[in-house]
Amino acid sequence: MITKTKVLKFDKQAWRKPIVCELARNFDISFSILKAKVLPRQEGLLILEISGFNGEFLRAVEYLRSIPGVSVEALEQDIVYDAQTCTHCGACTGFCPSGALHIPDRATMEVAFDPDACIGCEICLAACPARALSLAEGVSI
Repeated sequence: MITKTKVLKFDKQAWRKPIVCELARNFDISFSILKAKVLPRQEGLLILEISGFNGEFLRAVEYLRSIPGVSVEALEQDIVYDAQTCTHCGACTGFCPSGALHIPDRATMEVAFDPDACIGCEICLAACPARALSLAEGVSI
């Protein structure tokens, strides 16, 4: 079973397409909508956590990539963690609902970031006093 978080970005014409409906209808996968910003005649964004067995998961992602006007990226391409800027205060770990930001070794108390666990909620952006977490350039979630 594969579970990955994908960021779908829509151009101004793609907002009308029944993408989520087609995923549910045509593929043996499960998905959760983690965040959505889809408005008529505007660029949009949808963050999906998709789970399924290898073949069906790959077919579903290939379908998403085949839709004109929609780009598909892994979430970890959008969230940037700067370990050198991080002061390892741990403030972000208390707010991270998915555990993507955590302290694996209590002896060192160093913050670690697991991009595969990140759900793109953006809470960490406001929680980090050192601003060690940011969005990649050109990304607006």
